Amino acid sequence: ASLFGMRPVMVHARNDFLLLTMDQLAYNAAKWRYVSGGASHVPITIRAIVGRGWPQGAQHSQSLQAVFAHFPGLKVVMPATPYDAKGMLIASIRDNSPVISIEHRRLYDQVGQVPEEPYEVPLGKAAVRRSGNDVTIVATSLMVSEALKAADILESRHISAEVIDLRTVSPMDDELIFDSVRRTHRLVVADTAWRSFGVGSEIIARVASNVFGSLEAPARCIASPDVPSPTCSTLERLFYPGVDEIVNTAVEVVSGKVLSQASRPGIVDEDFHGPF
Repeated sequence: ASLFGMRPVMVHARNDFLLLTMDQLAYNAAKWRYVSGGASHVPITIRAIVGRGWPQGAQHSQSLQAVFAHFPGLKVVMPATPYDAKGMLIASIRDNSPVISIEHRRLYDQVGQVPEEPYEVPLGKAAVRRSGNDVTIVATSLMVSEALKAADILESRHISAEVIDLRTVSPMDDELIFDSVRRTHRLVVADTAWRSFGVGSEIIARVASNVFGSLEAPARCIASPDVPSPTCSTLERLFYPGVDEIVNTAVEVVSGKVLSQASRPGIVDEDFHGPF
């Protein structure tokens, strides 16, 4: 449909099962503009849902943004606000590249001002959600909300945190991140996926390669441990990082003090009964 001039939008309930379409996505759609010498485009938009809570287990709650972003030609976006959800969706549909929009289920209850008229939020541009001087916190998707809550707590501890909403994983807004790190001299990345080989690791690698001299403390990545997502709510509380981990890590990189991990309330949605 894309090759014949349409701009289809596909809503995929779980991003986990997009792995079954990697031949079409990674080996065809992502490469079509390149192998055709720019003569053809595949402007397809895929809305994929990720989530946690309502114990969904190892095959239904994975955040796979790093997998899709690894392939040149695929654009990957992760809106974190209602305004961006609409604006980035419209921008994705109008873009000539295949775009995967990864939406976190726990953000669907967010309320915010959204204009009725069509508008675009540019792909590839991150946003500063909160200005700060002591530490840069780069967050994706649901972790943006967690980072903003953490910034409030950090302010009570006299630590000024700058929160950056990455918004687009690929292409990534390197310069906004670099400029922030040049000012704060410290970096914490909060991602919704696993720690190893992920978006957080990529951001830290780019900062280390380009503005290493600005860092006054080792950059840190907050992400899920490198094991499959658990099913029971007790293990979920241990598996998924959030506000406490961001606060403790930020305090550590700013002051060098290590705080004890406080127990966090459960993340199970008591009013949620499925299926997504």
